[in-house]
Amino acid sequence: MKIISSKDNPQFKDLKQLAGSSQARRRAGLTLLDGVHLAQAWLQHRGAPQMCIVAESALHHPEVAPILEQCERSRVLCLGLPDNLYNAVSQVENGVGLLLVVSTPNPKAPQALTESAVLLDGLQDPGNLGSVLRSAAAAGIGQVFCSAGTAAAWSPKVLRAGMGAHFVLDIFENAELELLCADSRIPVLATSSHAAQTIYDCDLSGAVAWLFGHEGQGVSPHLQEAASHEVVIPHLGEMESLNVAAAAAVCFFEQVRQRTVGR
Repeated sequence: MKIISSKDNPQFKDLKQLAGSSQARRRAGLTLLDGVHLAQAWLQHRGAPQMCIVAESALHHPEVAPILEQCERSRVLCLGLPDNLYNAVSQVENGVGLLLVVSTPNPKAPQALTESAVLLDGLQDPGNLGSVLRSAAAAGIGQVFCSAGTAAAWSPKVLRAGMGAHFVLDIFENAELELLCADSRIPVLATSSHAAQTIYDCDLSGAVAWLFGHEGQGVSPHLQEAASHEVVIPHLGEMESLNVAAAAAVCFFEQVRQRTVGR
């Protein structure tokens, strides 16, 4: 382990820039995983990180020490920071004191939709995006396509909300959703509060692509037209609509229900 004690250290400066700038992360093709849970999930599903950073106070933490040992065995660069320097990098208050720097996955996009997927049109809130990813992974959906206007899927905030879902999904950013809809070999279902058909009327026993839109504006009109069907989640209370993350979870698990117990 290399110990860094000065804020003027070049490696610390690079690390601080990565933590604070989405542009720096994008240029470097790297992102940061903060905390034990994300670190364990990455090591389980993706292997060794690029770098492991540990706060001085966490060096002997019972959950941190095994992760640090595993990284050292894999010859990963491990940096120890005094707590004040570590806190200048971490975005989590009262965290455990562990960060991994990892390469942002860049899977090759399929030419057409053939398996259950999620299409996200301009989703803005990192918490909503992370929750959608988490629900998709839990429902066994393997692919997520994000339009150019969607929040950065691999930002630290989305990663924390996703709770490790990123590592079992293929996530495609800056996707051309209209082309995906046009070339899709499976039904594309766009959620709309004005649709006549409910999700419970749909046959979800096979593969489908779910299309969700911006938190306030919903799915854009041109994509709504490109979808195979418009569907609605019926509700009894006097609310106009559901939060998009809640709506996605309802849709995904109605699909799970139909695929496991039938319609």
